[in-house]
Amino acid sequence: MNRRKVTVAVAAAGVVAGVAGLGVLAMPAGAGPAPALPQVDAQSLVESVLTAKPAAFGGTVDVNNSLGIPTIAGIPQLSDGASQIRMWTDGEGRARVSMPSGSSERTIVDDGETLWTWNSETQTVTKAPHGDAEPDAKPELGLGLGQDGKPLDPLSLARDVVGEVEKTSTVTVDGTARVANRSAYELVLTPKPTERTVLREVRIAVDSELRIPLRVAVLTNGTDEAAVQVGFSEITVGAQDAGLFRFTPSASAKVEEKKAEEPSEQDKAEAEKVFGQVAPQVVGDGWDSVIVAKLPADQLTGLQAPADEPGRSDRPRRGGADQTDPQALLKQLGKQVSGSWGNGTLISSKIGNVLLADDGRIALGAVPEQVLTEAIGQLK
Repeated sequence: MNRRKVTVAVAAAGVVAGVAGLGVLAMPAGAGPAPALPQVDAQSLVESVLTAKPAAFGGTVDVNNSLGIPTIAGIPQLSDGASQIRMWTDGEGRARVSMPSGSSERTIVDDGETLWTWNSETQTVTKAPHGDAEPDAKPELGLGLGQDGKPLDPLSLARDVVGEVEKTSTVTVDGTARVANRSAYELVLTPKPTERTVLREVRIAVDSELRIPLRVAVLTNGTDEAAVQVGFSEITVGAQDAGLFRFTPSASAKVEEKKAEEPSEQDKAEAEKVFGQVAPQVVGDGWDSVIVAKLPADQLTGLQAPADEPGRSDRPRRGGADQTDPQALLKQLGKQVSGSWGNGTLISSKIGNVLLADDGRIALGAVPEQVLTEAIGQLK
């Protein structure tokens, strides 16, 4: 399965908003009166976004989730609330992203040759070749690999999402806006009537000069309140301090080095252990894309009650006071469902659903439950 297609489809589906994909695309409204700009038709605006040249800039991104997901200890990214991201790019392939979380911070630096990921809480550094996205970064940043093999920064991913969903959308330009003191056009993507999705529309403020996405509001059916808002509260366009794109691990840091190479037969065997015989795949396209995958049997034991305690999934698993039963956590987030496809747990948010079958099949998308069950039924 093409990794870029899966990455883009996940973001387009929107179920990881606040954690990935659309979580780094939706931008809050800026202040000030709407600027007067030359008129532009929707298709020309879309084309300019998809073909825009990379720009050098730095700024602060405010992330606000209103997904209706209860607070879960230890998983703040899944909960409603606000956080910030700082990001910088030189427009030539070097970038830096910092994600503070309480007293700790995770920092990712791509210096053009090496991709560094630093976790201050664990005092660990992952070193990988430029163009090889570090796995732990992807859930938080929406990072993946582009067509050229380079890491997709959030704005690049935004462009890919626009390119993916505009094919199945009605696209319009709805005036102008001011975001982080920058003038922008309001691009609106509305699902075509044939699309089965819980999303009503995505509104993207496109920088009038750079043509990069500055704001996206993800709206769902039945409400005018954005389910996710993430955006530049300030942005400085132009050359950035070159020191931002250099990283030197501290003497006390634990460094793990990853090498880029073609997967060996052993690598393929290990991948099968992770995904079983079925690799992640996309069912459908556009707004009703669904990602389906399957966990191997040896990873399902933690999702099932211990054999000597049938049904007792409401207590911590033995082996440590901090080890809670994953099934109990899933039940806290979702509800038990069943059908011709089998039995499992449905976890819902305002912008999508995740279905985890008891046999390890997983389906997720910005779609109603019926679309998920149809998709998961295709994965045996």
